[in-house]
Amino acid sequence: MEPEFWLKKWRAGQTGFHGAAPHDNLVEHNEKFLGDGPHRVLVPLCGKSFDLDWLLDRGHEVVGVELSPLAIQEVVGRLGGTPQTDAVGPLKRTRLGPLTMLQGDVLTVTPELLGHVDRIWDRAALVALPPSMRSHYTATLKALLRPQGLLLQNSFSYDQSKMSGPPFSVPQGEIATHYAGWNIELLNSHILTEGKFAERGVSEFLVSVALLRKP
Repeated sequence: MEPEFWLKKWRAGQTGFHGAAPHDNLVEHNEKFLGDGPHRVLVPLCGKSFDLDWLLDRGHEVVGVELSPLAIQEVVGRLGGTPQTDAVGPLKRTRLGPLTMLQGDVLTVTPELLGHVDRIWDRAALVALPPSMRSHYTATLKALLRPQGLLLQNSFSYDQSKMSGPPFSVPQGEIATHYAGWNIELLNSHILTEGKFAERGVSEFLVSVALLRKP
């Protein structure tokens, strides 16, 4: 997807993909994912997610990457305080205590600009991207995560012919291909047969969460 696709959605207030509370997968699998913390946690395509607040409240250093300045403004306004802003490479950086927000294209984030992180929470970020962008995206995450670091992956799988993305269908087999050589543990999966995706023609929508460990 071109960046303007998402920026238009933010300007139009079409952000129904955001919940009003921390994501269930993050809360449920907190101990396995974050239990030996605190950690430096990367949240790509974070938007205005309350996952950021939840992670901060538990003492983690959090880095969010987001295209929309509107999303970043909302997060900063919600948390309060006086942020510091500057530029790092092609990205605008906003810092507020242990939170860093990078505004720009996640594909431009490198270890040279950011350093490494201990954990990555991919909450439906991979599935927001079309096939042509996924290899670059996963290569970016692999470069940013330190050895033995963990990635918590929330993903969706369904009959792509029934609905155009986003979110796109990314089955576990494709995730295993992108992260070949990593240890992958499927923590949970369940099928949705009702709701907004059923209304769009998808009768079986598989939601999965997996924990991936970098070698």
